[in-house]
Amino acid sequence: MQPPSYQDYVSVDFPGAGGGSYNNNKHWRRQSCWRKWKQLSQLQRSLILFILALLFICGIASFPTFNEHLRGLSEDRATNPGPVGPELPPFQPVHHPPPVQLKKIPNKRGPPALQNRSQRKGNTSETVSEDTPADKDRPKVISWHGAVIDTELDTEDTKAGRNEEDSLSNQEVKLAKGSGARLEAVRDAFRHAWKGYKDYAWGHDELRPISKSYSEWFGLGLTLIDALDTMWILGLKDEFEEAKAWVATELTFNKNVDVNLFESTIRILGGLLSTYHLTGDALFLDKAKDIGSRLMPAFNTPSKIPYSDVNIGKGTAHPPRWTSDSTVAEVTSIQLEFRELSRLTQDPQYQNAVGEVMKQVNKLSGKLDGLVPMFINTNSGQFTHLGVFTLGARADSYYEYLLKQWLQGGKKEPQFLEDYLQAIEGVKKNLLQKSSPTGLTFVGELSNGQFSPKMDHLVCFLPGTLALGAHNGLPPEHMDLAKELMETCYQMYAQMETGLSPEIVYFNTHQGSTRDIDVKLADRHNLLRPETVESLFYLHRLTKEQKYRDWGWEILQSFNKHTKVPSGGYTSINNVRDPEYPSPRDKMESFFLGETLKYFYLLFSDDSSLISLDEYVFNTEAHPLPVWPPSGSA
Repeated sequence: MQPPSYQDYVSVDFPGAGGGSYNNNKHWRRQSCWRKWKQLSQLQRSLILFILALLFICGIASFPTFNEHLRGLSEDRATNPGPVGPELPPFQPVHHPPPVQLKKIPNKRGPPALQNRSQRKGNTSETVSEDTPADKDRPKVISWHGAVIDTELDTEDTKAGRNEEDSLSNQEVKLAKGSGARLEAVRDAFRHAWKGYKDYAWGHDELRPISKSYSEWFGLGLTLIDALDTMWILGLKDEFEEAKAWVATELTFNKNVDVNLFESTIRILGGLLSTYHLTGDALFLDKAKDIGSRLMPAFNTPSKIPYSDVNIGKGTAHPPRWTSDSTVAEVTSIQLEFRELSRLTQDPQYQNAVGEVMKQVNKLSGKLDGLVPMFINTNSGQFTHLGVFTLGARADSYYEYLLKQWLQGGKKEPQFLEDYLQAIEGVKKNLLQKSSPTGLTFVGELSNGQFSPKMDHLVCFLPGTLALGAHNGLPPEHMDLAKELMETCYQMYAQMETGLSPEIVYFNTHQGSTRDIDVKLADRHNLLRPETVESLFYLHRLTKEQKYRDWGWEILQSFNKHTKVPSGGYTSINNVRDPEYPSPRDKMESFFLGETLKYFYLLFSDDSSLISLDEYVFNTEAHPLPVWPPSGSA
């Protein structure tokens, strides 16, 4: 039988004569403490360990504040030692002003309600750019990979008590004085992007700003050529002269390399022709002739519909490895450049080749109310993948070049205008819908009679194109539609947590929807694309409405916040829904310098004669080419 247990008492045994004497050495103390620890219950031991861990964490957390307080006291004593000797007064605590608290951007996961970011973020009318001298000491937050997150938009607008009327009046005052500062902000952005390219990718195609390296597409200095006319327009003459020297001494097209006909035409040929017209320097025309002649083998096909790829060193061409099709946008968006090359060289082969493409596309079956399918076969010359219609990727710039060829030729080629007007009616009839709950007008897609509320960011070229047409005498309803679509494209930015648009959005059309825009996980990337800024430029230039500049300013600030890399350059990002870590893709597309920043600058410029829309047409890479004079002479 076991003796009863008395839990209220502790039995202590003292060693007797036979137990040896008391030993206080370190080994005995360690054994004794260990025995006492083992006698505790599991709950007691866990509680003690938890308390010790909590005390340790609290100590670590409070150490910086305590250390900062001691440093402040010591610095104050060093600068204000007070009386010396017995007359020293008792210590009085020094009250330092609290450190500046930087506003933390919440990591929201759902899109906010339809809103104007100028109300949500506030300081959209702020006119001092990030890199101006007045802002050199402004606090910044270091974010992903060391990228600087500018706090400009979050510092002034925390002031309480500002009513709506005061806000609007203050905004108007700032904006009236702010165009110069905004222009300088664009120059600063360009200089920063150019610094990264010059330091880590000089002479190569594209900058990888995070890894401080480069990537090659064609190996032809794509970013440098794409940015030539931007530097000229922005007045960055030193940077321009550096780039010009590279073109003169290093650029050669005698390379055994495959290039994409469309991309090399709009970026390289278009960029060289534009720079020639702006500067009058024959160097750029000579280079344009060289690349233009090397691209001509692409048209040696059974149907005269060009192949997608050309080897500019061997003089051969071929379709992609996986198909004999070319995209409709690729073969119908090279006309402005080749037509202009023929005009300058007095060699009709270039214009004849691209003109034949337009003639064939004009008479093909398979269209829907002027809308064209996305693919065309280079052997048969017929549309393929019938029944799919979009104004996004693979078809977008076909519609843009219909209008612009008509304008480029002095409005003397009515077939382009007829096809354009028919296509716009086809868009209105088949692709235009409104979202729920706020009724944003958007352009969807059609696949075998099934409507999809999917809209690419690429479609945001359309507001600017519609406005340009209305400016040139087309129906006033085109301008009305342009304004509606411009609001939608702006909301594609404003409703994202970073203030940057994703590549693709889906609009809710069912009654009872709580938000207008949804974004799939795979579509959340932003590639620094220009289309929305492009249309903002057209809308402001042609209407003079200030809101388009304000929207553009917001977007520029968002690019600076979430894509600017401190060592130089800007990076595309993977997730526009996560402002704390937008996940950089480590690539700066050449069109960021060739298009996006150029359109920002033109948007903020008060000089409507700077690349006049009555004297120039922009190719789809934002390279301005002249409207042909009535005589047709150079």
